[in-house]
Amino acid sequence: MELAYYSDYAVRLVNTEEPVRGKDVLTSIEAVRGLFGENQSAARRATEADVTRFRSVRARLRAVFEAADGGDETLAVDLLNSLLLEFPVSPQISGHDHRDDDGRPLWHMHLADHPSNATAGYAAIAAMGLAFHLTEYGVDRLGLCEAAPCRNAYLDTSTNRSRRYCSDRCATRANVAAYRARKRLEADRSHSTGLTADSAQRTSANGER
Repeated sequence: MELAYYSDYAVRLVNTEEPVRGKDVLTSIEAVRGLFGENQSAARRATEADVTRFRSVRARLRAVFEAADGGDETLAVDLLNSLLLEFPVSPQISGHDHRDDDGRPLWHMHLADHPSNATAGYAAIAAMGLAFHLTEYGVDRLGLCEAAPCRNAYLDTSTNRSRRYCSDRCATRANVAAYRARKRLEADRSHSTGLTADSAQRTSANGER
C-alpha cells in the first residue's frame, strides 16, 4: 500500500496554514481542489461549502501532529481514531493504473472512499494514511518543524529518527540562526572577558601605588 502517498494528504492539508505567521492559503474552492493533486475526479466534487469543512478537518489533523510532537502518544491516537470513525474508507485491490513489462496489472491496495462530499473523501484518505504511517513507524515520526516560526507538519522517514525540520530550507535557516547565535555569544563572552581583564589590571595598578 502506498503509505507515503496517502499520509501526505494529511501533511498537505495541515500545511495550508501557518498559524504563527497568520497565513492561510485555504481560502477558495480552487485551493481545496488543488489539494487533491492528480485525483481530479474527487476534486471536481468540491463546492464552496468544502472550504469551511476542510478548515475544520485541518484543525483536527494539526491537533494530531501537535500531540505527537508534544510526546502525548495516547492523545494523538485518540484524536486520529475519532477521525477514522467519522470518515471511514474501504480497502480495495486495484491494478488498473499500473502495469508490468508484460502488460499485467500490478495489484496493490487502494483506499476507496464513499463520501457525501469532497471533505469527507479527503479526510477519510488523510486520516487512514496517517494511521498507517503512525502504526508502521511510530507516533514520534509525526512532527512539527522546529524552525520558528514555521511549525509546518512533516513525516519523519529518516533511518535514525533524526528529522527536525519540514524542509531543507527550514533546516538551513535554523542552522544559520544557531551559528549566528553562537557567534554573538562568543563575542559577548570575549567582550566580557576583556572588560574583566582590564578591570583587574586597573585594580592591580592602583594597589601598587
